[in-house]
Order: sequence, then C-alpha cells, then structure tokens
Amino acid sequence: MNAIEVCKILENKVAPIKVSDDFCAKYKMYDNSGIIINCGGEVKGILFSLDLSEKAVDAAKDYDCNLIVTHHPAIYGGVSRIDLTADSKSRALAACLKAGVSVISMHLNFDAAPKGIDYYLMRGLGGKNYTPLATVEGGEYGRAYEIQPVPLKGYIEAVCKEFSTGRIICHGNTDMTVKKVASFCGAGLDDAAVAFAKSENADLVVSSDLSHHRIEELVSCGISVLQLTHYCAENYGFNKIFMDIKDSFGVPSHYFKDERFE
Repeated sequence: MNAIEVCKILENKVAPIKVSDDFCAKYKMYDNSGIIINCGGEVKGILFSLDLSEKAVDAAKDYDCNLIVTHHPAIYGGVSRIDLTADSKSRALAACLKAGVSVISMHLNFDAAPKGIDYYLMRGLGGKNYTPLATVEGGEYGRAYEIQPVPLKGYIEAVCKEFSTGRIICHGNTDMTVKKVASFCGAGLDDAAVAFAKSENADLVVSSDLSHHRIEELVSCGISVLQLTHYCAENYGFNKIFMDIKDSFGVPSHYFKDERFE
C-alpha cells in the first residue's frame, strides 16, 4: 500500500476531498487537503497528528512510521522560502523529506464530514440534533442545538473534563443557564457564524481563535462565549476519527498528542 492508496481509504472512510473543494467553491473558502509530500514506496506505518511539527516527525520515527496524516495542512499557502535556522515548519518538512516520510493532510473535508471534527465538537459539548450553518453534498459545518439545561459554571467544568483541558476562556454571564449552543470548530466564528448563532437564539457560542469584535457583539446580545484552544477543540474529534479508522490500513497506526497545546 502506498500514500495514494492510504489517501483513498481516508476519503472513503471519512470524507472525500471533493467536500473541501465544494465548500471552497460555494463559500469562497481556501484549503489544501490531500497528499502534501509523497516520498513513494510502501507504507509501513502511519502516524496521525493534528499538526505537522518537529515533535510529530520525531514520533513517526520512533514508531517506525513513514507516513503522517495531519488535519491541518502541512503546507497551507504557497511556500516562498525554506529556512531551517528560524522556521519550525521548514524543519518539519525537511525532516520528512530526509527521513522519507510522506504526509497527507485532511482539513476542511474532515471538519465537515458526517462524523468529522465539527460533528464531534458538538457531541462533546452535549449536542445531538442540530441545525447546520453551511452545507454541501456530504458535508456540514457549524451547528446549533439544544442541550439539557445546565448552569454555565457547571457546563464549563464538564467541558474541561470532556476535552481534557483547563484552558477555557468564558466571556459573558457565568450565572446563566445554558439551553442552546452554537459551535464552530477551529477558527470558524466569522460574521456569518455570529449571525447564525443569533438567528438560532443560541445562548452560548463555542469556538476558537476568536476576535474581540465578534466576542463583543455576541456578549452585547446576551450570548455568552466559550473560547477553547484550537488544539483541544479539534484534537478531540481528530482522535475519534483515528479510533474509528485505525484498523483500516493493514499497517500499524499510531496517534501523536502534543501535550504542549492541550
């Protein structure tokens, strides 16, 4: 089995790259999912890691894996320079090339998959039946849903436990009772998401990488905001995807968790 065949399994088991392409075309997004580095040869082991980092490459070597599957694209935009003296991403890419480690990145299609990262964020937050913000064939992103009513302070404790993190920032009224949540994995809280949360009468929004003006707009409307770290919010779902498909490849598969960002 080679990298191309692994990529096909990922697409068949989770979501095709076409889902990403369709989101980009319909909603004017940008992505770079698929095979990022193909060193050729037979795949003897696979490491899943949310990001391509020097630590992830070291873990791949330790596990004798010559393929890394990431969520965040190993190369997102155009590469203008490779600087091994100052840029950790350059060093990670160079280490892969030197060690013969191929890289596949599954980004927006894994966010929006039927059981993808945005879906698992909702499930971890207690949601089940939902209204989506954005849809294409085979994919959805952004969800609003009712949960069992719970005081926000107690809800924050439950979220910290479920997502194995203590790094949560809350904006707004911590004495409120949460009944309806709108959540958006990654850096998905844009103006359309804010409008969606308001139209769905959410009393709490959960996302990451939030800008002040959007937090201010939501809080001013009486909607509280929970800000998770980007890593813990997405590593949660990426790990669940790994657990669902890790036995599909016929080679040893491992998961790397970067404890620096939990």
